[in-house]
Amino acid sequence: MSWLIVTALISSGVLVGFINTLAGGGTIISISLFMFLGLPATIANGTNRIAVLLQTLVSSASFKKQKVLDTRKGLLLGIPTVIGSIIGAEIAVDINEKLFEQAIGVIMLIMMIFIVYKPQQWLKGKQELLQRKLTPVQFLIFFIIGLYGGFIHVGVGYFILAGLVLNAGYDLVKANALKVFIVLLYAPFTIIVFIYNKQINYEYGLIHAIGNIIGAFIASRFAVSWGANFVRWVIIVIILLTSAQMFGIVDLKSFYLQTLK
Repeated sequence: MSWLIVTALISSGVLVGFINTLAGGGTIISISLFMFLGLPATIANGTNRIAVLLQTLVSSASFKKQKVLDTRKGLLLGIPTVIGSIIGAEIAVDINEKLFEQAIGVIMLIMMIFIVYKPQQWLKGKQELLQRKLTPVQFLIFFIIGLYGGFIHVGVGYFILAGLVLNAGYDLVKANALKVFIVLLYAPFTIIVFIYNKQINYEYGLIHAIGNIIGAFIASRFAVSWGANFVRWVIIVIILLTSAQMFGIVDLKSFYLQTLK
């Protein structure tokens, strides 16, 4: 493996780890890079799970140290998410990729409207929701989120954030901490599925994960020290860019990959 490839894997990993910890959607960079380097889409999807596991491990530990991680509720919500993720990782379906991407783009834009239109819902949280016991509806929501995360993972952070902020009452900083913890809980199970099906390139995955760890650690510090409003604007910018990519308005994948040539 050349130093150019190693540098590309680590540097892109820093960016992905930062984006995924503060918001979500960075996985599209990882999968694009792996495919550019010659991996089939299925193996690129599986290889990415190594970085997901390690970056969420580091960021969860950092959030826990800063006392913004609610591990008790995270474990409870993690149960349906883990179950859903195992099923999602096992599913093999035929789907129109372009239509699928555009659907994600629409959902992201709808979420951004909520973030912009009623920012207080995202910044301060709701104490009455936090004190409420978990409901069957919440378990169902996180089961579906797990199903999606196990299947493709791209953008799963947005759905977890929506569930935690709008349905469970967390502010964005604490929701971000809980988001990465929930992903950490289901990541090992999905990795096992991809290992069993021989869909992981360990060399690319481990090198890429080095950058992810660095990016995740930096982002976890920024999220707490700069506050929920900072996280909110990061999410808005990333949603706009990702949606533009999904709808073909811009080609961020090609621009990013051209810089590696």
